[in-house]
Amino acid sequence: MNFNPEKFMLMDATEQAELVRQKQVKPIELVEASIKRIESVNPTLNAVILTMYDQAREISSGPLKKGPFTGVPFLIKDFLAECKGFEFNEGSEFLKGYVPFSDSELVKRYKAAGLIFVGKTNTPEFAIGPTTEPRLNGPTHNPWDLSRTAGGSSGGAAAAVAARMVPIAHGNDAGGSIRIPAGCCGVFGLKPTRGRNPLGPHYGDLISGLVSEHVLTISVRDSANILDASSGPDVGDPYSAPPPIRNYLDELSRPPGQLRIAFSTETPLGTKLHREAIKSVCETAQLCIDLGHQVTEISPSFDAETMWRNFTTMLAAGFAWSLKDWERKLKKKATQETIEPFVWSFMAIGNEVSGPDYLLAVQTVQRIARDVASFFENYDVWLGPTLGEPPVPLGTFAYSGNDPLEVRRKMTAFTPFNFISNATGQPSMSVPLYWTDDGLPIGSHFTGKFGDEATLFRLASQLEYARPWANRIPPNAAI
Repeated sequence: MNFNPEKFMLMDATEQAELVRQKQVKPIELVEASIKRIESVNPTLNAVILTMYDQAREISSGPLKKGPFTGVPFLIKDFLAECKGFEFNEGSEFLKGYVPFSDSELVKRYKAAGLIFVGKTNTPEFAIGPTTEPRLNGPTHNPWDLSRTAGGSSGGAAAAVAARMVPIAHGNDAGGSIRIPAGCCGVFGLKPTRGRNPLGPHYGDLISGLVSEHVLTISVRDSANILDASSGPDVGDPYSAPPPIRNYLDELSRPPGQLRIAFSTETPLGTKLHREAIKSVCETAQLCIDLGHQVTEISPSFDAETMWRNFTTMLAAGFAWSLKDWERKLKKKATQETIEPFVWSFMAIGNEVSGPDYLLAVQTVQRIARDVASFFENYDVWLGPTLGEPPVPLGTFAYSGNDPLEVRRKMTAFTPFNFISNATGQPSMSVPLYWTDDGLPIGSHFTGKFGDEATLFRLASQLEYARPWANRIPPNAAI
């Protein structure tokens, strides 16, 4: 087969890997095509902040590990998942110069799956916030509109996938950080069940289970395929998710059946939804009706305000801990000059949280999570918009010395449904089914039962077939 870079880079990772297995394309050709695309569009988007080209070329030219993604180029987010020998900053000047001496377990699993790392993606400082605008690396621009946010904290990953630099990129999610950028950039993003993917060996339980690792993709099957490769407990993990009944990739060939789908056009916290967000939910609900599902406008009954306040307390304490952890590792003290103002102020709140107060917040969140879980005894899936409004202009969440909790509330109004499944541990996904009249994606946000990614994947596959999105290419793409 004659190698056509434009043709191959429009394929998803699963198809690219199949062509490598059939010896119709060489891994080095895929890697070179990806590098060419990164170099062509990244100066505009600022999605990739560190390149790994030499290593990628060396690996792709030699004998490769046999896995489901052998030879496919991949980007790793510069947060949590450490890569041996490559600088690791988490978007912070404070970490500048730190180079890990070993791979995280998740990185090892991605490499074992055959993925070839070509670079690292941008993230806000310590992955805090729904937009990717770190002082260290500068903002990532949305490929649909360069003046808009690509979301956060996996904004670099989402922009890179949407722009077709790579077909698949790593992300992580403590309050929507996979799903928010997926919604902003018009790609697929699933946050797995708590404990589904490993956080070791550096971490065991991050902020009492709020954090999940996974990827952003063009296709649903890539997300399912790589979750099969990466999920499962690591040695010494404090807990793990319930094991799946079958491989997630196999689920995609199974019809979802008639699902009981609830949908909401009002936010749990009572914030106002943009008319385009409401329209996106109603259109997606109608699509689900057309596909034969039982769809009802109803929302879970729970104390969202109390959950949000205690969830925010957990986050603030968790991020304050993370800075202390880095101070211990790096053997130096952070100062107000080395940390961004909003991050410093938010961590200052966390430093005021005592041990008992933190555990009280965890107890409160877990108590309210039971109210949310009871809703799913009667419904299989809960639908809302991924974003409360279309992707906002860059600079919208700039901190100017206001109360950091009020800034957090403003951020949550932009992403009103995302934090809930982090608090409950349930799987959620953003599916790119709707674009505004101005050509901006919003994302349809589905939450499933604890441990039940299978239903979400089956539904997502059905939606993908009914309303395909892979051929929707943003104007600032590497095509």
